[in-house]
Amino acid sequence: MLESLIKPHYPKAAIGISQLAITALSLQKQAAGRYGIRQAATVEIPEGVVYPAFAEENIPDPSLFASGLQRATEECGLAGTKNWSVTLPSSTARTAILTLSEVPASRKELAEVLEFKAETSFGVPSDQLRISLERLDPLTDGRTRYLASAIKLAVLDEYETVFESLGWKAGLILSKSVCELKWLVETHTVGDSLLISSQENGFTALLLRNGEPALVRSVTCRDDEVDDEIFRLLVYYNDKYSAGGKNLLSRFLVVGEGGFDERLRGITAEALGTRVDLLQPSDIGLEMVGGSIRFSDVAAPAGIATFGYR
Repeated sequence: MLESLIKPHYPKAAIGISQLAITALSLQKQAAGRYGIRQAATVEIPEGVVYPAFAEENIPDPSLFASGLQRATEECGLAGTKNWSVTLPSSTARTAILTLSEVPASRKELAEVLEFKAETSFGVPSDQLRISLERLDPLTDGRTRYLASAIKLAVLDEYETVFESLGWKAGLILSKSVCELKWLVETHTVGDSLLISSQENGFTALLLRNGEPALVRSVTCRDDEVDDEIFRLLVYYNDKYSAGGKNLLSRFLVVGEGGFDERLRGITAEALGTRVDLLQPSDIGLEMVGGSIRFSDVAAPAGIATFGYR
């Protein structure tokens, strides 16, 4: 099932779900491309309440999950809200860039080609997936590209069933890393930008070139292997994307915990031979004023909430 992101009237309140926490928030638009957090709260949930996975059961105990959702909305003063945008853990989705060698002759043929490409990329029949598509600029040789993010309908149904039990309607559901990427897309400048988004079992990396995704890489690894895997990714970037040996990576957004961003400074300098400054929330248009809310908790739900201001 193909779905375009070109839709009006998305909710301006958002829920962000991770393996061990739930965040609820709403934004206020301050100026063009800049947002502040109006209300926000993050609550911890016990291990095992959410099991992020692409092809397996995600919510073994719906009642405990529903309780966590209610606590998050109550703590930030949004308990009466019924319409939400929702970000799911990155492990629940698969993301890829689909490239078409030829432009299909009709919309029907385009849908068929995209479904075939998605099945090939994600390894699941398209009728078992909800696939969100964002059309990208064509390559220099004219080939058409789409950023595709897929979630299995069976997994999506688990979450939506709990939302419906609370009387909620989820107007937009996307994966965590896709929503975090929006901050780089909306504020892109000359040069390449890289998002490193930590997750339960590794990280997701998305490279922007000229403001559009050029590389998507999901890496599954142990915590003690993350640094080495990121180093390998940066060496690969340097070999493939640098122009005449010149590093084009000018912006680096890291969404993670436990000193993740500080470790990245050293890894980046070693892999690229130069220092790349890490972006702060204010650099990408999100004002974090006071309070104990962490950027790693709000980056994704705040990103999806901005769709409500289109």
